[in-house]
Amino acid sequence: MTRPAVFLTLLFSFIAAACSTGASSNTNVAQSLPLPDTTTIARTGDIRITPLDMLKIRVFGVEELNGEYQVDHLGRMKMPLVGEIEAEGYTAFELASELERRLEGEYLQDADVSVTIEDRLREQVTVEGSVNKPGMFPVKGEIGLLQAVALAGGTSDLANPRKVVIFRQVEGQRVAAGYDLTAIRRGEADDPRVFGNDIIVVDGSEARRTYGDFIRAVPLLGLLIL
Repeated sequence: MTRPAVFLTLLFSFIAAACSTGASSNTNVAQSLPLPDTTTIARTGDIRITPLDMLKIRVFGVEELNGEYQVDHLGRMKMPLVGEIEAEGYTAFELASELERRLEGEYLQDADVSVTIEDRLREQVTVEGSVNKPGMFPVKGEIGLLQAVALAGGTSDLANPRKVVIFRQVEGQRVAAGYDLTAIRRGEADDPRVFGNDIIVVDGSEARRTYGDFIRAVPLLGLLIL
């Protein structure tokens, strides 16, 4: 599944959950969005390879191919016999299976490959909705909401900067909180921290075409449990 498809699947699951439970009965007042479940994310088997990841690859019985390979900024890596391969978007297991397929095609009779993501140099934050350049952006550590929106080229002319929603996984639950970007810029509200794997949606005409009125249901400076 491609990254845009994963993102839309995640957001639509938010919408379905909110519609089935009702936003008003699941709203709790909160001054900030809690910290993400980084340890839970690190243990899942569905971590996708991203640009600049360092991969440890082992090919059973072929010591010359064993080693560490870095994914470049375009999401590709090069390996002897295999050549260049698009690694971005694969899980470690999926990439191992693809490498086995390529090696068995010409060089090995029964390839046995293992792949481990050794060093995740960067995580990614997704910025969508009414921004000039929506997409996924690599981040290291934490940044503020203003900086995250700036990575996406800032808000568009049709944006509603008074409603910006951050989606996050907290204690095994999907949660969302709304923020007033205008108030943050004026220094009237704190700039919330944004972490890798957060999803940010800026309200406005572009956002409503995809997400309907869902993001408007998220309370400002409040927490919506999905």
